[in-house]
Amino acid sequence: QVQLAESGGGSVQAGGSLRLSCAASGYTYSRACMGWFRQVPGKERDWVAGIYLGSGGTYYANSVKGRFTISHDNAKKTLYLQMNSLKPEDTAMYYCATRRDTPCVPFVRERFGAWGQGTQVTVSS
Repeated sequence: QVQLAESGGGSVQAGGSLRLSCAASGYTYSRACMGWFRQVPGKERDWVAGIYLGSGGTYYANSVKGRFTISHDNAKKTLYLQMNSLKPEDTAMYYCATRRDTPCVPFVRERFGAWGQGTQVTVSS
């Protein structure tokens, strides 16, 4: 069973950048789908970005396209989310998740069985 642990969250001003990391341990699958989701209190957990480890193909929600970049380091078994040009509406708890079944699209949270504990991102105006 895979375990995921996020890090890298924090507080930044609008226009700033942060890089989130998600370290995987335990059994990992080289052709897994991995994704970043975010959630604010009282709302559903929304998909932000995804990657298929088999091909390296990446996918983004419209709200972050052009500002966020998802990547994965196979040797380190670590997923990243580079977030640039941050906006106050990006404030949320960010979670990474993984699953083995493909195709990855659509990246709906109900299809992901393994989750990290989350890392908080706060963007002030």
